[in-house]
Amino acid sequence: MTDKVEIGGLAIDKALYELVEREIAPGTNVDTDDFWRSLEKIVSELGPKNKALLQKRDELQTQINQWHRENNDISDFRRYKQFLSDIGYLLPEGETFEITTSNVDEEISRIAGPQLVVPVDNARYALNAANARWNSLYDALYGTDLILEVEGCKKTSKYNPVRGVQVIRYAREFLDAAVPLAVGSHSYAVKYKVKSGKLIVVMGDGSETELGWRECFVGYRGDPASPSHLLLKHNDLHIQILIGEGYFIGQGDLANIYDVQLESAITTIMDCEDSVAAVDAEDKVRVYRNWAGLMKGDLTASIRKGEKVVERTLNPDLVYTSPSGNEITIHGRSLMFVRNVGMHMYTDAVTYQGEEIPETYLDAMVTVLATMHDLGGENRHCNSREGSVYIVKPKMHGPEEVSAAVELFEKVEDVLGLKKNTLKIGIMDEERRTTVNLKECIRIAKERIVFINTGFLDRTGDEIHTSMEAGAVLPKNDMKTSPWLLAYEDWNVDAGLALCMPGRGQIGKGMWAAPDNMAAMMEQKIAHPRAGANTAWVPSPIAATLHAMHYHHVDVVSRQQALKACSRASLDDILTIPLLNGRAIHDGDLFKELENNAQSILGYVVRWIDQGIGCSKVPDISDFELMEDRATLRISSQHIANWLHHGVCSEEQVLQVFQKMAGVVDRQNSNDPNYRKMSDDLENNIAYQAALDLVFRGRNVGNGYTEPVLHARRREFKARMSGII
Repeated sequence: MTDKVEIGGLAIDKALYELVEREIAPGTNVDTDDFWRSLEKIVSELGPKNKALLQKRDELQTQINQWHRENNDISDFRRYKQFLSDIGYLLPEGETFEITTSNVDEEISRIAGPQLVVPVDNARYALNAANARWNSLYDALYGTDLILEVEGCKKTSKYNPVRGVQVIRYAREFLDAAVPLAVGSHSYAVKYKVKSGKLIVVMGDGSETELGWRECFVGYRGDPASPSHLLLKHNDLHIQILIGEGYFIGQGDLANIYDVQLESAITTIMDCEDSVAAVDAEDKVRVYRNWAGLMKGDLTASIRKGEKVVERTLNPDLVYTSPSGNEITIHGRSLMFVRNVGMHMYTDAVTYQGEEIPETYLDAMVTVLATMHDLGGENRHCNSREGSVYIVKPKMHGPEEVSAAVELFEKVEDVLGLKKNTLKIGIMDEERRTTVNLKECIRIAKERIVFINTGFLDRTGDEIHTSMEAGAVLPKNDMKTSPWLLAYEDWNVDAGLALCMPGRGQIGKGMWAAPDNMAAMMEQKIAHPRAGANTAWVPSPIAATLHAMHYHHVDVVSRQQALKACSRASLDDILTIPLLNGRAIHDGDLFKELENNAQSILGYVVRWIDQGIGCSKVPDISDFELMEDRATLRISSQHIANWLHHGVCSEEQVLQVFQKMAGVVDRQNSNDPNYRKMSDDLENNIAYQAALDLVFRGRNVGNGYTEPVLHARRREFKARMSGII
């Protein structure tokens, strides 16, 4: 049992109370006890509405389940849509309107570029992400598979100049495409200088040229006749060219360029949700402390590099001299959102009249209080220059739940003394009921919306769970080309463009899940800006740097204008349930599918339960590492649950596969000193039993969410380790 501080009807974990009192509230002019009394008022007023909305989810699901049991033919979309309308699942669309969000930072309103998502409970990851606004293109190319490891060109512990030549060649070709010279190529430049406010480039034959577009030259550092840094810009994204003979790479370069740095992660979501394993007050304190450190600008993390310990902090802004000779400042860090947990989660970190409170209320109050340090202008590492707080709200189902989030934001603004619409909302379009009612969801939040984003994994998990009784679903890979998914991705962009999201907010796309396969990412992820999205998720700072090149190659603003003339995606396609429809699954394919799902579930769950790791690179069944979080877990567990329910596979087959995959996962983690083997005692291994719960209980857990099982089993594990049980 933890110590509690009682204020009114609230009982607050003592460590959480002290965090707010000693580290977060000071400097905000908010009294700690008033803060908690305000939370109590919010819980008492909004708590019953939260429960009612969750109950409505269950009631709608019960009606949909019953309808599918009684109606085998779902090809009649008119009849199906009428049923969904009759029960209030599918709502009528109102008149067209425009989003009116104001005071939005340019990283959201104007600049198209990559977006990182990172667990905020890990200070090192959070700092790396915040600092990933600027990254070395040379490093990103040198360390990834974009440069082939052919003979003589392999990555080595020391710099390989042969590989370096290929890196430099690739970077110069990029410069030629993004910021071309009026005559010739950057590959043949031998000197850069600034003269009369212009960037002059001296070529190998002694001739001089300029940039093809003079406006791309933004600034420089050092002596104009021999600058050490050049700052260029294309499609609103900056590029730094670093020059110096003292660096060994620069010594071998015609123009003494030793690095090219790209503006990379333009925005970052500091995540309290899917990528975090926070199950109690102890965990929440770590989450909130790191977020507060980011907002105050004083977060640090110690990192060991060999025998040295390096302290990581937030990067400063960049200072340059403009072509006209004035000093200019360029933002040095990614603009940060915070993602709060979904409204279905409750926490005992704070109780009200003895009952757990909605965790999203606690998240909203504490994360916004922490952000007031940024709004107050005291943080030299300023996040929002427009005085806004950016909060991503996940797992909302339809306009009513968006309305509940807006009402919560209004109350938080009121009790903390913030101007109306200071709190901006990002809507995750990852639940089916939100997708089909997206226009009306946006209408509810039209004064504060800054973000709509698709997410294949959670959206597919919800697709399977919502239509669980309709029949057996397709194999997971086949889902990616099914009509509903393609329409869903286009539908999100169509809605954002029609309602004037460009210039006010982001239209986003989902995560690239293979952080070690950058060549494939560069080939495929360019589809996101081409589809009209002005941001898309990436799994690492390196991936952000490489994906940033796509936004130089594609003018997203022009692309969005062109797409406005295209026809809207089809609602009928979105409502096309991805079913097998009698297609046979042969034993070989069946076990392959089950093994892929089971191995993915176990590989992720064992780290979540045993080590409290909410997001990590998890080897797949072929030992290829993929980024996994609760969204990937949801789709895998719901998929097996669906096949079990419809007799595609048996309970015996599933258990057989899980037992086999436990040994595979044990082998894959054999070099981890903190790993606990599952296969030694499957019956008593909490992580293994959690994985089985997710599958065998998956059909009956609300919306197919994984949190109820994960949280209960993680708490069980922590209790066992502390000797309580």
